[in-house]
Amino acid sequence: MLEINFADVITTLESIRPQLIALGVIIVLAAVVRAATGRRVIRDAAVRAFAHAQTWIVAAIAVAVTVSVMLFGPLNTMLSLMSGSGALTEDTIARTKELASDIEREGIVLLENDDDTLPLKGTKANVFGWASTNPVYGGTGSGSMNDQYETTSLLQGLEDAGIETNEELADFYTAYRADRPVSNSTAQDLTLPEPPAATYGDDLIDNARKFSDTAVVVIARSGGEGFDLPSDMGNIGAIRQSGATEGAVLDPGEESDASTVYTNNSADSADFEDGQGYLELSRSERDMLDLVTANFDHVTLVYNGANTFDMSFVDDYPQIGAVLWAPPAGQTGFGALGEILAGTVNPSGRTADTMLRDESAAPWANNFGTFQYDNMDEFAVDSTHHEQTLHMTPGFVDYVEGIYVGYKYYETAADEGAIDYDQIVQYPFGYGLSYTTFDQTMGDVDYADDGSITFDVTVTNTGDKAGKDVVEVYYNPPYTNGGIEKASANLIDIAKTDELEPGESQTVTVTFDDEDMASYDHRDAKAYVLEKGDYEISINRDSHRAIDTADVTVPETIVYSGDDHRASDAGEVTNRFDDIAPEFETLSRADHFANYATATAAPASMSMSEEYKATFVNASNYENEDDDADEMPTTGAKNGVKLYELYGKDYDDPLWDDLLDEMTEDEMNQLIAFAGYGNAAVPSIDKPRQSDVDGPSTLNNNFTGVGSIGLPSGVSVANTFSKDLARRFGETIGDMAREMNVTGWYAPAMNIHRTPYAGRNFEYFSEDGTLSGIMAAQQVAGARSRGVYPFIKHFALNDQEANRVSMLCTWADEQTMREIYFKPFEMAVKDGGATAVMTSFNYLGNGYSAANRHLVTDVLRGEWGFDGMVETDYFGRFGYQIGDQLIRSGTDAMLATIESINVIEDRSATSVQAMRNASHNILYTAVNSWLYEDGQPKVETPVWKYVYFAAAGVLAVLLVGCEIVAVRRFMERRKVRVAAQ
Repeated sequence: MLEINFADVITTLESIRPQLIALGVIIVLAAVVRAATGRRVIRDAAVRAFAHAQTWIVAAIAVAVTVSVMLFGPLNTMLSLMSGSGALTEDTIARTKELASDIEREGIVLLENDDDTLPLKGTKANVFGWASTNPVYGGTGSGSMNDQYETTSLLQGLEDAGIETNEELADFYTAYRADRPVSNSTAQDLTLPEPPAATYGDDLIDNARKFSDTAVVVIARSGGEGFDLPSDMGNIGAIRQSGATEGAVLDPGEESDASTVYTNNSADSADFEDGQGYLELSRSERDMLDLVTANFDHVTLVYNGANTFDMSFVDDYPQIGAVLWAPPAGQTGFGALGEILAGTVNPSGRTADTMLRDESAAPWANNFGTFQYDNMDEFAVDSTHHEQTLHMTPGFVDYVEGIYVGYKYYETAADEGAIDYDQIVQYPFGYGLSYTTFDQTMGDVDYADDGSITFDVTVTNTGDKAGKDVVEVYYNPPYTNGGIEKASANLIDIAKTDELEPGESQTVTVTFDDEDMASYDHRDAKAYVLEKGDYEISINRDSHRAIDTADVTVPETIVYSGDDHRASDAGEVTNRFDDIAPEFETLSRADHFANYATATAAPASMSMSEEYKATFVNASNYENEDDDADEMPTTGAKNGVKLYELYGKDYDDPLWDDLLDEMTEDEMNQLIAFAGYGNAAVPSIDKPRQSDVDGPSTLNNNFTGVGSIGLPSGVSVANTFSKDLARRFGETIGDMAREMNVTGWYAPAMNIHRTPYAGRNFEYFSEDGTLSGIMAAQQVAGARSRGVYPFIKHFALNDQEANRVSMLCTWADEQTMREIYFKPFEMAVKDGGATAVMTSFNYLGNGYSAANRHLVTDVLRGEWGFDGMVETDYFGRFGYQIGDQLIRSGTDAMLATIESINVIEDRSATSVQAMRNASHNILYTAVNSWLYEDGQPKVETPVWKYVYFAAAGVLAVLLVGCEIVAVRRFMERRKVRVAAQ
């Protein structure tokens, strides 16, 4: 989602233009009448004074009426949003802080620990690196923390764990720069203020050696909404929001109005060379590491960031004995880092992404970022967004790697002999060390007649410290050369143990269905297919190292087509996207990835084909199509049904028809068109306005400033590999939402880490669809258990920030869509029970995702059985969000607070039927929230209305008083004049 910006203010003013004009006319007319009733025209002073009084009284009444029209019309939603209330209780604050610590305790990953470098041997540590004084707590944009609550800094977290840190070093870093450079949706300052090594001075280093022989080095990277991170810092200007001024690498003291900038730390050398990515060490950081490792033999490296970092430099420094990955910790999670360093907590995190030695050789490397079509100028849109003037033409991104995303490629390519695994992968997916050791034993695998697969895994702590372990279950399906694409490693389930004392064991039971191992065949069967053969089931240390394996033999190929679909599906699953099949060659496992070079090359053409261009749609060429056979639905009926009576009833309950018959067209329009940050009041069914708020790890009301404590990032949660912590995350969000009088949460976000350079990776979970789906489903179920409806987002293929609002055409084959990018959403619906969805900005192929009926109706509702509301991402002036089109496609609500083309203009039978269906979906989600669990909610009048009514009352009294005074004066003057005559 996007932040409120100055363009919204302009649009708001435009929406009240008629009233503003009316106000001007009233004032001018009053002045004209005042002038026209002067001494020369009306010689009687009493009459003249009375006329002047009546002119201004009438003008005041006209102004009041016009202002009322504005307040109760175009400004109604915006003012109501600014009237929220609610605050967190002390108990909830305490429980939320503890959860933040628990997530970070299990989300920090121990990547290296040579010679038992950790836990630290002493109670003192020199903490090097500017980021130690300004760590990354979350993300920018919608991922920002709320400043109402105290934040535990990284250094404070170490102090709280009993580790004394070198204050002289901390003062040195804050003196160099006290604040982290600002990045938001308007501008991105990527500067890393790492002091040059020469500025430390001999005394500072000597004092540090005297303070402690232990060094902890902190390196951090942040990301955020609106921008991706540059994979080539020499080309930083190309990694920008479409239409913005090009960025540049700046020298110290140099200024720029670019929206993406980097300021070097030294005038003598560049921090990054051409070809270096932002997720590599800068020159200043490497020089600092050289300095630290030359003076300290016991060095621990802490990487603080959500985007996986190039750690290949670790091999260059034998002094670095331990490496920790500490993702964004939220406002209070950094205490966990101190506990792990001190050894009071045993790390149990696992990598939610693969960490490579060189990202430039990844399959996505040539097909990520900004690619503009050169033949689509007639569809260009001029817009203002985040104070930037944008000339947006359609762009594209090709998902050429197909299903081979992240570890699915590296493990499969290694099995095929196509790569040298150890030369490419530094830390596998699912990897993490502990301060103790564990054994895992796989029990007999039972393959039941109903297709369920079940086995036990016994985990034993064989070391000398208490700790938790993770059970990772993978499958390797049979593959036919040139057949359905299949990865040789596929995560299918996870489990996390309790804390086990030395010698203690725990047995966990793993259960899944054979249909979960089916592959989608978009070429031939056009359905999911479970091919016959041996499926290797394994428990693994990570994606690359199996602990134990067993074969499950499928005797005959099963094609899940027509009515014989998978048990988890609500209806037939078949090809829905043949009309947007990509025209490029997709990476294939055939002949040991023989087409790798061809498939992963940069785009050969920058033109959209004439076939797809002919069906490209945006606001410039969209037209409604009505069905003459449609009948106008009933509206405005008096059936006496109130919304609260539908709480807990089925989506298809007959009472819904009686309720929907009562709504007027204008009420439906308000509900649909002004669904930004909540859903509208509907007087005819006694529905009060409800509030939805943004934030992947915190709840932020952008209008009232009320917010919650910031929890650790989505990556932090995914790294825990803990279903329990993900569930508690959702429950805690739900608890905070209730206390803030909020019913809807714009999260969890579950797009895929297709590349580590995507700016919003902090908000998403993983490179793996299944891990993402498990985490998302648990968060959704947790929030829903508290009566809060999460909006799972961004549906779908919204896996980069570059160009995402400017008609970004994402192209992928249907197998790739379903197995990788749809997977988390499917699990959130089927396993989590999601009842609200937020669509994405990007186009799916050549059409806006939210307007793709195949996506939001056929797949989401028809195949997955989703009941509830589908909402757009932020509704802006982007040239492709059209309310009339969206409700006809299956999207129900516009994330808008001001009037634009979100308003439903067409009132034909076809359109009103679509409005009725959309209203049903919105209301179904809204009524099944905590607000209705005790019957009819108390309808609270927004504060602004109290102010309005009070002001109106005072004004009425004043006007009546003025009228009485005017009449009395007129009568008195008349009496005086008569007496004088």
